[in-house]
Amino acid sequence: MEKHEVVPDVIDVVPDQGIEISYPSGVKVDFGNELAPTQVKDVPTVKWAADSSTLYTLCMTDPDAPSRKEPQYREWHHWLVGNIPGNDVSKGETLSAYVGSGPPQGTGLHRYVFLVYKQNGKIDFDEKRLPNNSAEGRGCFSIKKFAAKYNLGQPVAGNLYQAQWDDYVPLLYKQLGA
Repeated sequence: MEKHEVVPDVIDVVPDQGIEISYPSGVKVDFGNELAPTQVKDVPTVKWAADSSTLYTLCMTDPDAPSRKEPQYREWHHWLVGNIPGNDVSKGETLSAYVGSGPPQGTGLHRYVFLVYKQNGKIDFDEKRLPNNSAEGRGCFSIKKFAAKYNLGQPVAGNLYQAQWDDYVPLLYKQLGA
């Protein structure tokens, strides 16, 4: 996380544990490895060392929108799920449906950061629910501010991969109405 400057660009402290993230395409997220948008277009399986009686929040965010050099839309969040019992993401409350990586052509590698926060109990989130067919409301997000708003503290687990444009990206933009 420090090597790829997630600390300080996204969070202040490296989480104590990692998150295991596997995509249906067969690839795994491995602390900064490069994956192609084509490989990460579908919702992944996500696991971390969770207490089954505790609720968690999961976020996937891109701090490099539209590019790492000029991140004026930092962060563009790709997935946000709260009130997850243990690490059963499917039983959580989806605030923002999963959208795969879509780095614009010519902008180089983008970081896609997964973070898990431990909740103190059930949260009544007031965010607008975002479907996976719209980019509205996803840019200029801050997981740090979101975590502060809901008293989530520092993330307990994290991981990231990097991706750059490939020929799947125009299809994703079409899905998002661009």
